Amino acid sequence: MKKKIAAGVLSILLLGGIVGCSSGNNDKNAESGSIAAIKKADTIKIGIFADDAPFCYQDADGTFKGYDVEFGKRIAKELLGDENKITWVVVNPADRIPYLQTDKADLMLADFTVTEERAKSVDFTLPYEKVSLGVVSKDSAPINSPEDLKGKTLAVNTGTTADSYFTSNYPDVKLIKIDAITDGYQALITDRADAFAQDNTLLLSWAKKNEGYTVGIKELGNKDYIAGAVKQGNKELLDYVNDLIKGKLKDENYFHGLYETTLKDSFPDDSTADQIVVEGGVTE
Repeated sequence: MKKKIAAGVLSILLLGGIVGCSSGNNDKNAESGSIAAIKKADTIKIGIFADDAPFCYQDADGTFKGYDVEFGKRIAKELLGDENKITWVVVNPADRIPYLQTDKADLMLADFTVTEERAKSVDFTLPYEKVSLGVVSKDSAPINSPEDLKGKTLAVNTGTTADSYFTSNYPDVKLIKIDAITDGYQALITDRADAFAQDNTLLLSWAKKNEGYTVGIKELGNKDYIAGAVKQGNKELLDYVNDLIKGKLKDENYFHGLYETTLKDSFPDDSTADQIVVEGGVTE
């Protein structure tokens, strides 16, 4: 798999987050998402997915739930004194960078994989989850390796790591590029696609709940990391979130606890928090 985080980028993560090149113009542009502006508005705009269970999803009653959602609520509680002072901004994968750049969101917590290319456009926080690429297919026609996709059709979400990985490494695989994550499952269910490629954590959870499907490729390529992101140049909000991750939350073993309450029941019985969680922003 094409390496997503080069050694130099990882070292920056360990020092406190990926920070893009800041200019006076970038600093000025970040003002709308500054802590002062967020406190004045008495709400923080957080971008999330509505169909990414168990990480961030909208329940039947309209409430947002999941691992990323709970993290967002904790940030709001620390910053504004109330976990409900959030304006949830629902995004598709391709929306994440432009929504930050156009101030539609202050902070993105939408299952956002850190890549060098994305770090040219946004500033990533320290990571809080690790992930690899996976592929789900029907039990009756399992895809157990990329070579099994020869002559087959693969669904990917536009602008995701799955999209870039297969485009770069397996250009002969026929891709169906779609926007919403749920559309990927529908493409598989309705036989528009023979398989669907996404984060392995997401697919393992979905296959457990949907009989007749299997994650034949559980880990493709390198281990990657999920992190929050802010508009490039918004160092103030970036530092605030990073300090929270490596300070109070690390002391609480917060993300391990969050795994138990939001993720554990969604994964295979042999899964552990250490396979998914990054605590204190410390990568392997």
